[in-house]
Amino acid sequence: MSDVHRALEIILPLEAGFTDDPEDPGNWTSGRKGRGELKGTKFGISAMSFPDLDIKNLTIADAVPIYEEKYWNKCAAEHAPWPLNLYLFDAAINQGVSAAVKMVQKVLRLQQDGIPGRNTKAKLASSSKWHAVQFMTARAKRYTGTRNFDRFGNGWLNRLFHLTMES
Repeated sequence: MSDVHRALEIILPLEAGFTDDPEDPGNWTSGRKGRGELKGTKFGISAMSFPDLDIKNLTIADAVPIYEEKYWNKCAAEHAPWPLNLYLFDAAINQGVSAAVKMVQKVLRLQQDGIPGRNTKAKLASSSKWHAVQFMTARAKRYTGTRNFDRFGNGWLNRLFHLTMES
């Protein structure tokens, strides 16, 4: 089984089904609470990121190629060893591709431009489990400074701990 499919077996249950919580900015097509259309999120595919997609009727079969193309490939997860590639992929889904890449670049002591170029890919390929630990620490710290941490923070941190237990 490929690492992307192995990762999806862990991540998809965390993403669960459809939600259209009006307090979650990601559920709005504009990415701002109360602005645009409240289309929700399903399997982690949000109205904010995919405003033209029929979120409510999305299937897992529809979601998998989106995950691979828009998250796994965009954050260069295939260049990292397990479990860092799982953590990087999950961060791209949950915190955004650019944010995920910047966090891993910081951990790898590279310029933080959010673009997984040649240097980032090379460093990912030679990264260690210690880099994976540092990356999860960076994710946790970033969450604490995120808008709505008081409402969603426990769930976000539970997600990190779950990922580390499953990997």
